[in-house]
Amino acid sequence: MSTSKPSTNSKTEPPRLSGKELYRRLLTYVRPYRKVFVVAVIAMILLAATEPLLPALLKSLLDGSFVDKDPESIRLMPVLLILLFVFRGLFGFISNVSIQWIATRIVMDVRTDMFDRIVSLPNRYYNANATGNIISKLTYNVNQVTNACTNSLVILIRDSFAIIGLLIWMFYLDWKMSLIFFIVLPIAGILVKIVSNRLRRLSRSLQETIGDLTHAIEESINGNKVIKIFGGQDYEKKRFHQINNRVRRFTLKYYTTSAYNTPLMELIVAVALAFIIYMASLSSVQGNLTVGGFISFFTAMALLFAPTKRLTRVNEQIQTAIAAAESIFALIDETPEPDMGTRHIDRADGRLQFKQVNYLYEDSERAALSDINLDINAGETVALVGQSGSGKTTLVNMIPRFYIPMAGEILLDGININDIVLADLRNNLALVSQEVILFDDSVANNIAYGTMQEKFSEQDIIDAATAAHAMEFIDAMPEGLQTQVGENGVRLSGGQRQRLAIARAILKDAPILILDEATSALDTQSEKHVQEALENLKRGRTTIIIAHRLSTIKNADRIVVLDKGKIAEVGTHESLIAEGGIYNRLQQLQSF
Repeated sequence: MSTSKPSTNSKTEPPRLSGKELYRRLLTYVRPYRKVFVVAVIAMILLAATEPLLPALLKSLLDGSFVDKDPESIRLMPVLLILLFVFRGLFGFISNVSIQWIATRIVMDVRTDMFDRIVSLPNRYYNANATGNIISKLTYNVNQVTNACTNSLVILIRDSFAIIGLLIWMFYLDWKMSLIFFIVLPIAGILVKIVSNRLRRLSRSLQETIGDLTHAIEESINGNKVIKIFGGQDYEKKRFHQINNRVRRFTLKYYTTSAYNTPLMELIVAVALAFIIYMASLSSVQGNLTVGGFISFFTAMALLFAPTKRLTRVNEQIQTAIAAAESIFALIDETPEPDMGTRHIDRADGRLQFKQVNYLYEDSERAALSDINLDINAGETVALVGQSGSGKTTLVNMIPRFYIPMAGEILLDGININDIVLADLRNNLALVSQEVILFDDSVANNIAYGTMQEKFSEQDIIDAATAAHAMEFIDAMPEGLQTQVGENGVRLSGGQRQRLAIARAILKDAPILILDEATSALDTQSEKHVQEALENLKRGRTTIIIAHRLSTIKNADRIVVLDKGKIAEVGTHESLIAEGGIYNRLQQLQSF
């Protein structure tokens, strides 16, 4: 089979959303939890409202207690000060816990939407995107988005109200001095815009590079045996170092931009505060401000530092989140596997017809399949043979609609398979491939996988495993059918994994059976048992066999020889040998 990526209809890139549009879409994940969010916002506003109360209390404390010597003020102010911090603690606790509750929900919801899309994507997406990059989006990128929906909102709401409250108090004390802050705002706004654009670009590059890093790690782990046998350690170390260094460079650039952003903003604010302090001192000397008023004004200015600093830094989180949101929503918006079928079918008879079927892979000049015309009768066993890249696997991958023909059509019992509801179509198919896929679960759950878990009893599973000659090793396992097989069946031998896959197909009992080198990993003794099981399984079913070992398909009703994507020969084993063509040459090559 060609290793080129499958072609699909040309897909225009969707227009890139603006930062505001992306952020608004992010906030839709907060909407289901709006009641809790309202509670958090109210708590944040009440917490922010306590900010100007502290300088106000200081004014009353100083002027009432130390200047006017008011006994009532002396007794009341300490109590009010304690109550103030009690309420601050209460409101802070409510807002923080509420926001974190929402944050964990958002992480779960975003990941759920992403995973739901991942399992419904067509093969072309997996062929075009590295697994590590997909995993990175589900892990690293989602966490970046969560900050924008929760932590950043806390800062924006709480600190904005705190600054507004403090400025109102400062205006109340001396409105002329307070106007200086509004001279600073346009300068700060320009700086924020410039830094925002750079932070988003750097964050986008950083997230993509982390995806590459995850992919490199995954490849090294999965390919550890090949790396060791062929001495690839130094090459993989060098490749990893290059990607790791790119991550370091982008991280450094990001934090460098962030590092000069905050001091510049603080300097602008400090210059404004210094000038205000100077003006406040003159006002106090002239008697326009009392001692309490001066200290209160100065305290309010000092309290402005922390929320102002947090607001300048929140822009970094938002830009990082927007860059992450681009990749996340790009995944969520991917077109799922097409299912235009409207016709429901139950159990098919199993007749398959390929009419003028053509297929071309991306970046390939030669068609993978060209003008394929083939009728497979219900219950017939047809073997597909040919050299690697001749189109055998491509052809069978079209039956479950993993690939869609570019021209021509495939019929099941006279119905175009594109018109059949996808789930119904696949319910009539069972597949045993050379690359056995097992999940890190029990033996029983790997045999009765998916919808079969609810249909079949443990005895049904045992019967299928027995037919596949798998019970002989399952019984020897510590927990029998409940034994965990490990990641992709790592705790099993190749032959054992193959027999579990065959047991899965036997249990499904589908009318159409696809065997892609189904006995390739078996030893001679195991192959003998499984071949007997497969012979029983094939009775009354349409069976398509892809085989490289021609000895396994001698008894097929028909053998179809593919060559360069075309049907070159069709016949029985004996008739094809007699013709002396491609099949005969392949047979002679395997005889040596």
